[in-house]
Amino acid sequence: MIKKIGIVGFGQMGSGIGQVAAAAGYEVIAVEVTDSAYNTGLKYITKSLDKAIEKGKADKDSKEKVLGKISGSTDLHVLKDVDLVCEAVIENMVVKKELFANIDKICKEETIFASNTSSLSIGDMAAVTGRQDKFLGLHFFNPVPIMKLCEVVKTLDTSEQTFDTAFAFAESVGKACVKAKDSPGFIVNVLLVPYLLDAIRMYERGLATKEDIDNGMMLGCGHPMGPLTLTDFIGLDTILYIGDIMFEEFKDDHYASPPLLRRMVNAGYLGKKAGKGFYDYTKK
Repeated sequence: MIKKIGIVGFGQMGSGIGQVAAAAGYEVIAVEVTDSAYNTGLKYITKSLDKAIEKGKADKDSKEKVLGKISGSTDLHVLKDVDLVCEAVIENMVVKKELFANIDKICKEETIFASNTSSLSIGDMAAVTGRQDKFLGLHFFNPVPIMKLCEVVKTLDTSEQTFDTAFAFAESVGKACVKAKDSPGFIVNVLLVPYLLDAIRMYERGLATKEDIDNGMMLGCGHPMGPLTLTDFIGLDTILYIGDIMFEEFKDDHYASPPLLRRMVNAGYLGKKAGKGFYDYTKK
């Protein structure tokens, strides 16, 4: 039974996972590289909870209960007794493998390992540990407290017990779960990324303005956000990175990143987080 959660990487994704886990009553231990990085994660959670209070979806007591369930450290050894580790560090296979190899020596034998990767092979990460049967993907979506979906990713070696336990955990923190195989992009990104790349190609070729592309998909298909706005929100660098991984895997032109996207990323136009992407956010 899962009671104590370890989260490694307490940025926007990790802190979001920590927030929903704490709200569901789990004890959360977060690990970051510095105290400052951990405190930044706490600020994300505090801001999210304050917004919920403003909207009448939470109160001060529930906020204090959530924050009271969370503790932090810069030492991986605090994870020795956790029941589940959720990894949410940088999307880099070398970094993730090194992390899992280290915590495999620290955590108890029964601890389940989960990666929040959106594109990398879960099985490749599991291979550096001695617990391939207790390893899977839990791909939450940003912002975690708001987005309802979690892709639960089963590798060739993930045991049914591990999968069922992790699936139940994700449901217990308020997520609707779907089962995905360990293939790049899982379900959502396999469908989403080509759509976003096609929208960029359309804009790059001058077939329509960015506003008309976004409005066309919002008003014509009922999407809450146009593809270029969504790319800005996710991050152009993130879309480029995922597209490159999927193209390398599938060798399918649908996943080939348009030259415009690569040029924008190289120029620092990363989207909303950088103040400028397809749209300018510095004046808003």
